[in-house]
Amino acid sequence: MATVCKHPRVRVVSRHEDTEFVECLECGEVFDSEEFQDMAIEESVEAEEAEAES
Repeated sequence: MATVCKHPRVRVVSRHEDTEFVECLECGEVFDSEEFQDMAIEESVEAEEAEAES
């Protein structure tokens, strides 16, 4: 089973109007910085839910 990259290190590769694109320095994936922020929020919610179930 493939390990999912959590994108621990990213760099800005492009800016277009009010959109910023970042590249993960670990896996090379390029995505909108808004997506990166959404991923961090989802991870924190999942962690909180796991703690609540314990």
